[in-house]
Amino acid sequence: MHTGPPGVGENPNAMQILMTEHWSLLASRGFVYTEAMSRATIFIAALSGSVVALALVAQATDFGSGFVAFALVLLPVDFFLGFVTVVRLMQVAVEDATWIQGMNRIRHAYLELAPELEPYFVTSRYDDDAGMLLSSLGRRKPVGPGQAFLAIPGLVAVVSAVVLGAIAGIAGLGLGLETLGCLLVGAVGLLLGVTVFAILGWRMIRAHIAQIEVRFPTPRTAGD
Repeated sequence: MHTGPPGVGENPNAMQILMTEHWSLLASRGFVYTEAMSRATIFIAALSGSVVALALVAQATDFGSGFVAFALVLLPVDFFLGFVTVVRLMQVAVEDATWIQGMNRIRHAYLELAPELEPYFVTSRYDDDAGMLLSSLGRRKPVGPGQAFLAIPGLVAVVSAVVLGAIAGIAGLGLGLETLGCLLVGAVGLLLGVTVFAILGWRMIRAHIAQIEVRFPTPRTAGD
């Protein structure tokens, strides 16, 4: 079992190298956060414009066949944009976890160089799941499944699923279904969208966990 960077205390340039890498990882986290916010903003802006356009068309056509045709052209584009946005946000979350793991390893090296500083660190020095969780969320226990809907990928996923439900409901309207039938079809589309996004997220998380290389596991009795 690897217990630490070999010779880290013997190299006079070790601290400078570690700090440079630490700042590089911080910059990488900043980039992925910027991309995540930009992606989500683009999707919400496009969807907002589509809703305004649909409202104007609905007023002009009294929810007739013209509205149905316009909606079934416009909303699938919004759903596609939402779908690829969610997938990319999930990838960004995995990338961010990788940068957190790297920063935890560097923190481990810091504490090998200066172990007396350990009481002043609130983030983890271990690079396993527990260590990354502490450094990213400030907690040691795993979060519940509801946490996924509080993060940006989960939020955009739910909105995208609503768009899918709207597509299904409007398609039902075009097929001559009554209001209740359209609502039921829309609800099925919403549940289908949420289920698909949940499966995608779960598979991506499992794939990331399977490929994690842990070098500094959290001790069973560690308070950190």
